[in-house]
Amino acid sequence: MKGGIILSELNNLAIEASQNENILNSFIKQHESFILNTASKYTGHYITKSDDEWSIALTAFVQAVKEYNLDKGSFLSFAKLVIQRRLIDYTRQQNKYKSEIIVSPVIFYMNSEEEEDKTYQNAVTKKSMEAVRQESLGLEITGVNENLKEYGFTFYDLTKSSPKAEKTRLACGKVINFCMENPMILQELNKTKLLPVKLLEKNSKVPRKIIERHRKYIIAAIVILSGEYHELAEYLRYIREEKKQ
Repeated sequence: MKGGIILSELNNLAIEASQNENILNSFIKQHESFILNTASKYTGHYITKSDDEWSIALTAFVQAVKEYNLDKGSFLSFAKLVIQRRLIDYTRQQNKYKSEIIVSPVIFYMNSEEEEDKTYQNAVTKKSMEAVRQESLGLEITGVNENLKEYGFTFYDLTKSSPKAEKTRLACGKVINFCMENPMILQELNKTKLLPVKLLEKNSKVPRKIIERHRKYIIAAIVILSGEYHELAEYLRYIREEKKQ
């Protein structure tokens, strides 16, 4: 039960809300706490309606209502993902602005001697951009960690389930690529939170033992690559490269 409403009924109500403005307004009112809690968990601090993050999260919630269908699984899980994506975009924009403020004095207030030596300028620019990247990466980890909890594990569990050998890593990449190329599998995974191991073994030719042993890693990679986690996706670049071969 969720707020006295069976989840399947809540999913159907979300669809009705996308087609009726009055139902939408009521639906938003009923889920204000959910929107605020989701934004607070993502940002790591308490969010109120006076914060910019509230407006971002509210807009994202409405977007989720408009884009939702039953194939996407639980509406609340889908809405949480959309809210997190919008907050990630917002945070990146804020970080970009901070980076410009940090770097601009170095770029625009150099004398002629400093202009001849670009090493200092490049070093400061690189350092400030790296700081922004690290902050963005941290925010992505926070967001994806919340999503992975719905699958029964956390981002930090991956240290135990990540493949160590190159051969195993490439085998997992084959499974991940197969899932990414099949929307029906992605929908089923999102809906049931379970990997269709038998189907994946048959189609990817990867042994069941490997799929089961690295289940968390495979699921996490799919969540990252199908979401707006650009920094984390860079660590999975080998999967895209394996696909091209």
